[in-house]
Amino acid sequence: MKPEEEPEYQTPPTCDLLSLLLKNRRPTGAVNEVWPDLFIGDAATAQNKSLLVNLGITHVVNAADGPQHIDTGPCFYKDTAIQYHGVEAPDCKDFDLSPFFNETADFIQQALRQKGKVLVHCARGISRSATLVLAFLMIKERLTLIEAVETVRRHRNILPNVGFLSQLCHLDSSLALQRKTT
Repeated sequence: MKPEEEPEYQTPPTCDLLSLLLKNRRPTGAVNEVWPDLFIGDAATAQNKSLLVNLGITHVVNAADGPQHIDTGPCFYKDTAIQYHGVEAPDCKDFDLSPFFNETADFIQQALRQKGKVLVHCARGISRSATLVLAFLMIKERLTLIEAVETVRRHRNILPNVGFLSQLCHLDSSLALQRKTT
């Protein structure tokens, strides 16, 4: 390897990701802007329509959609101009959230291109919603998993469950391969 070349990026193992996620944790609020016009929040934030209006939120991604979880849905927001995208996902390590990565990333990207503001939430705004935001940053903004985690962590404590971290590692590896071939 020549001295001016950077070492090739490697997807980190989940144990290294957990260490990164747990280091230097500090209190964060119910909702935080983690990327320009992209917010992660909890269920109470998503259910507070006047707060959403004050924040200028135009789009909501509910990563805990459905009657067994946080049952807001498009009907909940019908008296607002908010556009809604629901992902019915339990916060358990065995649930495969990865089939929702691209469709959610597309929804967020479209909202941001329309100069909208997006809230991505789950129950506490730590695992499911954070996973979908990290996937968006990796897919659409071309950040590596480490860059995405560091970007979000500057503004909010997040801690995706180990199953979701593993899925993000897989996404990171496949995106790294795509970057090499393009």
